[in-house]
Amino acid sequence: MLPTTASKGRGAARSSPPLFGPYLRRIVKWQQMDIEYTFWQMVHLCTSPKVVHNLLIQFKYALVLEFHPLGIPETKNQWARDDPAFVVILILFLVFATSAYCAAYGESASHAALTITSVVFFHFLFAGIVLATLCWFLTNSYLREEPNSHVVEQRVEWLYAFDVHCNSFFPAFVILYVLPFLDRTTFFLYPIGVVIILSPLMILIGFNPTRYFLSLYFG
Repeated sequence: MLPTTASKGRGAARSSPPLFGPYLRRIVKWQQMDIEYTFWQMVHLCTSPKVVHNLLIQFKYALVLEFHPLGIPETKNQWARDDPAFVVILILFLVFATSAYCAAYGESASHAALTITSVVFFHFLFAGIVLATLCWFLTNSYLREEPNSHVVEQRVEWLYAFDVHCNSFFPAFVILYVLPFLDRTTFFLYPIGVVIILSPLMILIGFNPTRYFLSLYFG
């Protein structure tokens, strides 16, 4: 069941607050970011993703409850992160890791800047925005339950869909950009079955994925 926000209907809670303005303003305010909690999430996304999911649900239920002037509890209808710390730290990790690769390959400063820009803005932000928008549209258009007169109509937040992209991107970043430093990393070897199946096909057609992706950045 996807976390959703109420959009209309009798007895509905207030409509979703405008998140983008405060969210973007907090990006440049480090004192308002929960850095320690962000690192905790990142570690557990790689070791125990279910823990992060369950805790975020409990955390939202505990904190988004407000009380109506008449004493009736109601929710803010907000499930997405209102703290941009996760995105900011992940971007910094991408910059540092990509810079290290560029330094190891002896690339010029201009080429390194282009590579870093491509990784951050295309691989992470642009791809994430496209995927989040697509999933947000599909879930709201085709995957929601039909509302009735006794149930408030619900919609998935776009920023929540982008949060899902960020959560799934970080383990991929750990695997693709840095050396393993986690416990029980054999979990990430399960997709090797797909690689085994595709390897003979790639050999037959002469396709080397490692050489291909390195050539995109380093010629």
